[in-house]
Amino acid sequence: MKILVLADEESKYLWDYFEKSKLDGIDLIISCGDLKPQYLSFLATFAKVPILYVHGNHDAAYDKTPPDGCICIDNDLYVYNGIRILGLGGSKCYNFGPYQYTEKEMKLRIFKLRRKIRKHKGFDILVTHAPAYQFNDGEDLPHSGFQVFRDLLDKYVPKYFIHGHVHLNYSWKLQRECQYNEQTTVINAFEKYTFEYK
Repeated sequence: MKILVLADEESKYLWDYFEKSKLDGIDLIISCGDLKPQYLSFLATFAKVPILYVHGNHDAAYDKTPPDGCICIDNDLYVYNGIRILGLGGSKCYNFGPYQYTEKEMKLRIFKLRRKIRKHKGFDILVTHAPAYQFNDGEDLPHSGFQVFRDLLDKYVPKYFIHGHVHLNYSWKLQRECQYNEQTTVINAFEKYTFEYK
């Protein structure tokens, strides 16, 4: 299954210079947040596959204008073609804006999902906006990751962990794709990236 992931910055390749054929072969689209709702709505008019999304810390506009034709998986576990996808949007709380959470608040969100996770016997993909703590995150508070995400990865060992928030052009040290504990592939979805789910 070929999955297109998006985050943080609208791709000119997909928006300004769009051709319908650019979505050929894509089986699923996942947004990790901080994208204009109009951008996702635009893609939804051409995509013949589901577009899933979580909120980024700059997605207050979604409250009034959610992206048309897309599926919000924030605080939910969504199953597509047998693949279990857990969604947890937002970032660390740094100025009490919408979709910002303390570590304790993020733990509570996950606690509320425990029955759904147990019912589905875990999940295959963790989709978040923020990264995990001290793993491809930033050193400043707004871009630091959540420790509880590492706890989720340790406990459920999903195949993939996809996040955004930390733009790849912030630092040469940031990686597009890396491994966590040799069992989970971590992908930074900044702008756009396509991978084959195996």
